[in-house]
Amino acid sequence: MRNRVVITGMGAITPIGNSVAEFWTSVKAGKVGINEITKFDASEYKSTLAAEVKDFVAKEHIDFKAAKRMELFSQYAVAAAQEAIVQSGLDMEEENPYRVGVCVGSGIGSLQAMEREEKRLLEKGPNRVGPLLVPLMITNMAAGNVSIYFGLKGKSLNIVTACATGTHSIGEAFRTIQYGDADVMIAGGTEAAVSPIGIAGFASLTALSAATNPLRASIPFDKDRSGFIMGEGAAIMVLESMEHARTRGAEILAEVSGYGSTSDAYHITSPAEDGAGAAMSMKLAVRDAGLEMTDVDYINAHGTSTQLNDLFESRAVKSAFEQAAYKIPISSTKSMIGHLLGAAGGIELITCVKSIEEGYIHPNVGLVESEEELDLNYVKGSGLNQPVNVAISNSFGFGGHNATVLLKKFE
Repeated sequence: MRNRVVITGMGAITPIGNSVAEFWTSVKAGKVGINEITKFDASEYKSTLAAEVKDFVAKEHIDFKAAKRMELFSQYAVAAAQEAIVQSGLDMEEENPYRVGVCVGSGIGSLQAMEREEKRLLEKGPNRVGPLLVPLMITNMAAGNVSIYFGLKGKSLNIVTACATGTHSIGEAFRTIQYGDADVMIAGGTEAAVSPIGIAGFASLTALSAATNPLRASIPFDKDRSGFIMGEGAAIMVLESMEHARTRGAEILAEVSGYGSTSDAYHITSPAEDGAGAAMSMKLAVRDAGLEMTDVDYINAHGTSTQLNDLFESRAVKSAFEQAAYKIPISSTKSMIGHLLGAAGGIELITCVKSIEEGYIHPNVGLVESEEELDLNYVKGSGLNQPVNVAISNSFGFGGHNATVLLKKFE
């Protein structure tokens, strides 16, 4: 017998709102959070747009002294975790801290700390490199800081699977609770990689769009798509066993019911052309939930707005769902917030929860026309107001990492 796992709290720092409420209001309004890069002078870069977090002041979310010893990706994670924990009503004074764990990942960590200290190394020598470079920079410090800040002494993990990080983090937290290793897990992803080397590196890889119009830059499934737009932020969920949530009288937002994870074993950046690995990830998630493929009401796609991802993900959906594929509404939240890398899966799962709660599926903002092979039910124009009982979210990362989490309306 495996524990049922539910979601009782959510927190978000995003390019279109620094709380779940602000984010979801912006999603329903079709707001696009993409603008010219402001964090540095990007005028000479191939890509000059990014989906930056706006108006984030760390001391408004977390203790000022603690924030000073965190890089931005960790600040985002702690701020989002704070919102999630408050919503959940979790009181650590009432909990066994060794039964409350963390699984928060970041795909990159702090490129800014590396850039800053590399400059100091070259200009002033090795003895002037800051003593906190390593603990500020490394990706596990998001999980570490969340654990320290809230006194969570259970399992503490940092999963790094590039763009699949957030989804894998929530999936593995789900497994942890299912099999009784924790009662509660604080899980999700965070990223703050809008920096000179981050933008230059992804642009040199030809992964980023060179578009200059923010409304035509991140356009998943559109025939004119030309690459993704770098985003940043964090998304955190409080997951707990149904029994634990009910015992303490927590409000249950949705149930996590299925998790699938595979590898393409194909290429370091390109998805497998037939989408077989991604298709199997979706099948495994549905099977894990004890459902049929025809039970899925909504797919929140990875949908990066790159030529290959959108095509191969569409092939994967067709392979997994067969004829049912053409009926299921599909949308990519990246059409509004760009690609949050390690945080993408977390915010897209929050989108699924809100779709289940409110019976609303957002459109692919900016989608005008798809090419011939992209012939699925990509939502465009207006959103859909219809019941969503079962939703899946896909994430695929460089290296061939595939992850799918399935959420259900709680009964």
